[in-house]
Amino acid sequence: YLSFVFQHGRFLVDSVAGLNTASLFTSVPSFNETTVIMKFYRESYVCIFLICIWFSLGRRCESLEPVTVSTAIAVGAGLGVSVMYAGWNALKCKTSECCAAPWVTDNIKGLDNTLKFQLHGQPLVHRAVVRALKDHFQNPSPKKALVLSFHGWTGGGKNYASSMIAEALYKEGMNSKYVSLYVANKHFPHQDEVPKYRKTLQKEIEAKVKECGRSLFIFDEIDKMPNGLIDIIKPYLDFHEKLDGVDYRKSIFIFLSNTAGDVIARATLDAWKDGIDRSKVRLNDMEKVIELGSFNEKGGLYRADIVQKNLIDVFVPFLPLERKQIVACIRDEFKRRSRTASDKMIEDIANELDYIPAEYALYSSTGCKKIHNKVAQHLGFSEKI
Repeated sequence: YLSFVFQHGRFLVDSVAGLNTASLFTSVPSFNETTVIMKFYRESYVCIFLICIWFSLGRRCESLEPVTVSTAIAVGAGLGVSVMYAGWNALKCKTSECCAAPWVTDNIKGLDNTLKFQLHGQPLVHRAVVRALKDHFQNPSPKKALVLSFHGWTGGGKNYASSMIAEALYKEGMNSKYVSLYVANKHFPHQDEVPKYRKTLQKEIEAKVKECGRSLFIFDEIDKMPNGLIDIIKPYLDFHEKLDGVDYRKSIFIFLSNTAGDVIARATLDAWKDGIDRSKVRLNDMEKVIELGSFNEKGGLYRADIVQKNLIDVFVPFLPLERKQIVACIRDEFKRRSRTASDKMIEDIANELDYIPAEYALYSSTGCKKIHNKVAQHLGFSEKI
């Protein structure tokens, strides 16, 4: 019987894993698919039938030791159920999201291209994020969860880059059930409710990682989070192989913050004055000022243990955007809407934004954040004309 289970059980898993189940719901199954389906059900019933016979025989086999018979029955039944469960999981992953390919991937090459060509004016982000993710995924047993902290002015692309990462790692992108987005003002608005938030956050993170070790957690506006909240996730970021039987080391945490944005802008401006192109700015120099600013500025990372204990792997600076990056964002918005724009219209939109500092008018004070509405306004105006 055990030989039968091993032989036919492997067929069940292989058959179901290779079945194009999508066609079952969209068209009439092909001959081959129908054959596989029939074999699947036939073999399943045969397995169950033999288990039932074995149970029946077990009660009559007086010549065998009771322990031997009951053990064989238990092992055989367990194997049969396991095989059927594995087959069902393979079938389920064909039609609904599960924690395996193609739903969970590591398309670092695709992310590399997306960051390079669609995230304008952020060379440090491109290099730092791709390198960190590549190292994390290439290591079959990372030492800890990957923690990235994005910093910079509003409109610099922090949320945009986070969504690019989600799109590269999950087939469903930001809609994946393995991607969790927390926005401070929405999910954690009140300082006096921190104890409740801590319990909720702890419970949700543990549940998500139990379901999928490759889970992604994004914390937006972390500078607006109540003090004392973020450190509740410290155990999941630390160097632990397992916590209560769960391995958190393959998960990813991303923090988004405006903290240290002014420091980054000053350092970028100083580099510009010295004739250094933004692509030549050194990440190490920026990381030092960001880490210091994040730890000392009021906000979610203020005096946080995760900063003090060096659990943030990379502080990623988002540089302030110059006019040429703003123009690129405007062109992208028109392209996204499948519309064309004259150079004059693009210049007009760019001129409507505020640029600082006043003596240089070099950087957009809001980055590309207002581009969507500005383009919509101009398109509405041109259509009326």
